Amino acid sequence: MDRDLDFGCILDGEQGALQKALASFQSIPIHQDWSDEDPLPVADSPMTIAKPVTVSAPGTFAKNRISTLNLEPCEKSGWWFDRSDLPDSQPIKVSSRNVWTTGKVVSNIVLRSGSSHNYARLVEHIIALKAGMDVDNLLIRMESGDPPLFDAGSEDLVKALRNAGRRECPGKVRYFTVREPATIATPHGGFTTVLPAKPGDPSLRIDCARDFHNAIGQQRIRFVLNNQSFDHGSKARTNATWRQMMFIRIFGKLFADVRNIGYNKKNILIAARNRYVNEPTHVVKGKSLEAAWHRAILDLVAAMALIEEGRFVGDIIDYKGNHFADVELVKLLYANDLLVEACVD
Repeated sequence: MDRDLDFGCILDGEQGALQKALASFQSIPIHQDWSDEDPLPVADSPMTIAKPVTVSAPGTFAKNRISTLNLEPCEKSGWWFDRSDLPDSQPIKVSSRNVWTTGKVVSNIVLRSGSSHNYARLVEHIIALKAGMDVDNLLIRMESGDPPLFDAGSEDLVKALRNAGRRECPGKVRYFTVREPATIATPHGGFTTVLPAKPGDPSLRIDCARDFHNAIGQQRIRFVLNNQSFDHGSKARTNATWRQMMFIRIFGKLFADVRNIGYNKKNILIAARNRYVNEPTHVVKGKSLEAAWHRAILDLVAAMALIEEGRFVGDIIDYKGNHFADVELVKLLYANDLLVEACVD
């Protein structure tokens, strides 16, 4: 990934602000570097799971109710959410076209299709597995729009899909990249840039930095997506400030944007100004990189899962990104005809 960064097609933002953000990004040292590892192997036939599996945990938005996901084999192309409590609704395909909102106070991706009741909230921690594992087609049955919230990121989901086995589906796996570099500015002086894959290179490489004025501070990781990096990052919890946690506990039952009342000290990393409220994970040389790993695997990789036609390859450079910018980036890649099939052989 050591190439001169070319912002290329600036989809949103202006050159001066992006150059300032780039200088800040490049000033952060790389705290963990797995960029020289082997990428995921090239796939030929699309894969689904060999048998159904079930995962359950307390709900994200109704902490006293157990929420269950039934993961089932599927012949239809892509990943689908099916609300079993809404029998007259159609399954929701994982696609940038079906993103309803990304929230404001507490950010998360919400998918919806048809009726405003037919939605699935906080899907990023689920759909990241679509782009990070060898499962191209999957049906996910939900009993409500409230997904389970696990104590270790999406580790339980990863284990369930690994234990489910695999079988081939008809067709051929398609790989996509960008025809040229493309960049979107993100709030608070950040950016996300996607770079084309090199011919014959089947890898997705990520260089991700976080920069907070609290205990999280500056973190930067660089890696190639493979089983090792995906499993490692999928265990990283989302993070929230102590102020956000207090806001959720006080107003969570009143306002949809902060109804994450299932958050607790086990399933969320809570950062105060000068220290963590609970114990962080993903520690390297005494420094926790949990926030960076969560952002890279369960946010950025999830955004690439919104490319519904196949798997994404190339490089992603991300500094201070968020869900809103991720979704806008994917939508603008489509709108500007920047996605092309990649040669990975």
